[in-house]
Amino acid sequence: MPELPEVETTVRGLTPVLSGQRLTLVETRRADLRRAFPVDLRQRMTGAVVTSLGRRAKYGLIDTDRGDTMIFHLGMSGRWRIDPGEAQPHDHLVIETEAGRRLALNDARRFGFVDLVRTTALDAYPPFAAMGPEPLGPALTGAYLHDALKGRAAPIKAMLLDQQIVAGLGNIYVCEALNVAGIAPGRAGGQIARARLDRLVEAIRSVLEAAIAAGGSSLRDYVRPDGELGYFSKEWRVYGREGEGCPCGTTVQRRVDSGRSTFWCPACQKG
Repeated sequence: MPELPEVETTVRGLTPVLSGQRLTLVETRRADLRRAFPVDLRQRMTGAVVTSLGRRAKYGLIDTDRGDTMIFHLGMSGRWRIDPGEAQPHDHLVIETEAGRRLALNDARRFGFVDLVRTTALDAYPPFAAMGPEPLGPALTGAYLHDALKGRAAPIKAMLLDQQIVAGLGNIYVCEALNVAGIAPGRAGGQIARARLDRLVEAIRSVLEAAIAAGGSSLRDYVRPDGELGYFSKEWRVYGREGEGCPCGTTVQRRVDSGRSTFWCPACQKG
């Protein structure tokens, strides 16, 4: 599934093509993805000017001068194709701009979705209303994590994956950040000292920023809008590297927690 860096990379790829552009065509090629397309999507978006693009957690945002925001989620296999040439079977939403650019939202598995809400109501949108702070924003600090985790016995890895604590973190980047910070994934969140949480916040930011700079990790079907693959997977320290060496030389181990693989180094992440 595309995670935060992949969505951020997608938004950055779409921005120079869409920002400031009037949409001359907004056309759905089927009734639904994971759920139905908004029935008035074509009416409200055709003729609108895109004023800005952004991201909330793993959701992409496209704002228009009509006070609407189109929200897209890439699901397991979704990706935007820019000036795609010939149509492909899974191009489910097509957009054209006044400048003659064409974009296609392609989603073979159809686990993604598109929604349309008033921009002023974005914070109240149900998936966003209970989310914690953005991991790359100023609200995520060691002090915030210390308060949010106080008294919690659940493992720190599970706490970081809880979207109500931090928005948008996924399995790959939590494994990587915990390794960089030297924190065991099974350590109780409420038992981690404030100074170590400060280092964890720094690790989260550095891992995400490096992944964004590399264009994401290209898991399974993910490809950047320009057609290129992301290369952060070549920089993974522990994720997907069971039996291989951590940068410290110790063998990376793997276990399954709540159905998800956890990769960690028993030497670097002792407690």
